[in-house]
Amino acid sequence: MSDPAGGEPGGLSGTATLPTGTARPGTGRLVGAFLLDIVLASLVLVVASLAAGLAWGAWRVVEVVRENGGQVPAAAALTAAIGEPGALAQMLMAAFGMSAAALVLYFLRRPATRDERDRSRAAAKRRSTWGLSVLTGVLVFAGSALTGYLMQLAGSDPVPTNLALVEEAARQWPVVLVLFAVVFAPAYEELLFRRVLFGRFLAAGRPWLGIVLASVAFALVHEVPGLSANPPLAVVQLWLVYGGMGAAFAWLYWRTGTLWAPVLAHASNNALALMIHGLS
Repeated sequence: MSDPAGGEPGGLSGTATLPTGTARPGTGRLVGAFLLDIVLASLVLVVASLAAGLAWGAWRVVEVVRENGGQVPAAAALTAAIGEPGALAQMLMAAFGMSAAALVLYFLRRPATRDERDRSRAAAKRRSTWGLSVLTGVLVFAGSALTGYLMQLAGSDPVPTNLALVEEAARQWPVVLVLFAVVFAPAYEELLFRRVLFGRFLAAGRPWLGIVLASVAFALVHEVPGLSANPPLAVVQLWLVYGGMGAAFAWLYWRTGTLWAPVLAHASNNALALMIHGLS
């Protein structure tokens, strides 16, 4: 399988390079393009999520009418019967929204060239790429666990925004949860955050600035202020964990030259998290 988000210049050397004769884009221009990417991704995510929500609502209306013998209940009764999306519906809507944002931004803003695809395939054939990917995933998980333990000693015990969804899905849809967390989420998140957002800076020879900005965006998406009951210290802790995760995956993409590497590292981290959560 070819990598639709081919690696950027740098490969194993760990240095991003620009084509000969190409002027280095200014910082303001790069940051402006990054912010435009964020705005476009947010718009696509909102539209796709609304479309998925409307589709789910229409399906529930049909189900309720069918269960009611073909009669449409009164508005209040219909609303109560429709209810709220369960774990399966929420995972499907999240996957649809985020994958739509990643794919639209990739094809619209950062499509891979043939040369990038060739470099990515070459990087994916190296055994060191896969060993480093798994090692990075394990170290990211270990670092997150250690941070959580130390912060717990300090009195901070945050509850991730998606914890309730994960617990419900683990009880009712364990196979779907594994596919969602280990396959789909790593794929579309790496395509958006590492290939599109970070990759723009990498291709322009500004990888460190890209690591910082893309990791901040990654952290904010995973822990949005105001959407949980976490106190400020716990929110900061989660930002540090997710930001560090994003930085590690961006470095891995830069180091190896193929997006498959951070996808595997991300999947390894999520798989370990699910395993530990299942044993606890």
